[in-house]
Amino acid sequence: MLEIKNLHVAVGGKEILKGLTLSIAAGEVHAIMGPNGSGKSTLSYVLAGRAGYDITSGSITYNGENLAGLAPEERAAKGVFLAMQYPVEIPGVTTMTFLKTALNSQRRARGESDIDAVGVLKLVRAKAKTLNVSEEMLKRALNVGFSGGEKKRLEILQMAIFEPKLAILDETDSGLDIDALKLVAEGVNALRGPSRAMLVITHYQRLLDYIVPDRIHVLAGGRIVAEGGKELALELEAKGYEHIVKEPA
Repeated sequence: MLEIKNLHVAVGGKEILKGLTLSIAAGEVHAIMGPNGSGKSTLSYVLAGRAGYDITSGSITYNGENLAGLAPEERAAKGVFLAMQYPVEIPGVTTMTFLKTALNSQRRARGESDIDAVGVLKLVRAKAKTLNVSEEMLKRALNVGFSGGEKKRLEILQMAIFEPKLAILDETDSGLDIDALKLVAEGVNALRGPSRAMLVITHYQRLLDYIVPDRIHVLAGGRIVAEGGKELALELEAKGYEHIVKEPA
């Protein structure tokens, strides 16, 4: 589903990714781990199409298509979803209005008909219940005044509603206590399936206790420097990155 080959990316003229290669098949969950400054969030932003992240060489192929040639909204319509480390607050726009607008915008881009307000409300309420997202949260301005756990639960709710083919989770565990982490992980695991790929970016092994990946990649200095199964996360937790990373990240 996702094929990244020798990817080089610069931000503000500084090269951050320096030849990253990664392949994820449909139905797989892969994890990216690595020290601060290694390029983890840069990778997530490049995949989502954030401005200012310039691909200088290499390629990103998504379902046989050049992902770099698509605008962010086109990527979203084709099933690319990014759960951000720091979700954006949008004062004046209620969470329900955002969800309805975003869902129907994606449907129109795919040539599908809109879902009316009643249909969206039923869909959102059904998904929200499993993630402990309250009616009050749905009526509030998007992410405004939300706790860290509320913001992350809302992002997983968006993923459940939009049903992306490629979900990228950028440090979803950041700022979560253990109860919120378990709830978010349950929501993510419920969306695992043979037609969906996931890329989980994290600093810590604890998230991978709950979202068990098929493959783990260690990113340092803008490159993948080690790969392995779930046991690699336990090794990193015990020994840190220094024994794997041969040069400063």
